[in-house]
Amino acid sequence: MQRIICLGDSNTYGYDPRSYLGSRYPAEIRWTGRLNNEEREMVNLGQNGLCIYRERQLPLLRALLDSKGRADRILVMLGTNDLLQGAEPECCIDRMEALLRFLRENSAASLLLIAPPPMQPGDWVEDPELIDHSKAFAMCCRQLAERLNIPFADAGGWGVELCFDGVHFSPAGHAAFAAGLEKLL
Repeated sequence: MQRIICLGDSNTYGYDPRSYLGSRYPAEIRWTGRLNNEEREMVNLGQNGLCIYRERQLPLLRALLDSKGRADRILVMLGTNDLLQGAEPECCIDRMEALLRFLRENSAASLLLIAPPPMQPGDWVEDPELIDHSKAFAMCCRQLAERLNIPFADAGGWGVELCFDGVHFSPAGHAAFAAGLEKLL
């Protein structure tokens, strides 16, 4: 059985934006749950509010990964919270590069970098510049993956529906994300 570790933010965690206390969609709705089957185990390490790991956080990440045991593949989809907090796409990519290099040096698992779907106008996304930054971030991720020779996927082409906040996946968005990723797995 293939073990796939999923590093991500609230969209990996499965946050339900209709809740106020961090509730999540049921496992069968979350994209990670939809991809669990007899041939693969999806290990969901998504965390609400998670930004791209900083250098000082990497020892904690290593301990977390070690505690999860063997991994055949590590999926990384981060960056949205960095952008929401005002980081420029280029700054995000510098941190992403450090994270990917760390993962490559500290794990035998293959990597897949996933650019999150671009943000849309919504309760959390009132500034059009955020949407532009999320699109630019995807292009930067593609370039980084090419430079590091790491497989890349752009979830912006998968028709992922976002909720009223312009950031979080709807149940239909989780289904579309899972369908897009299934083709790569």
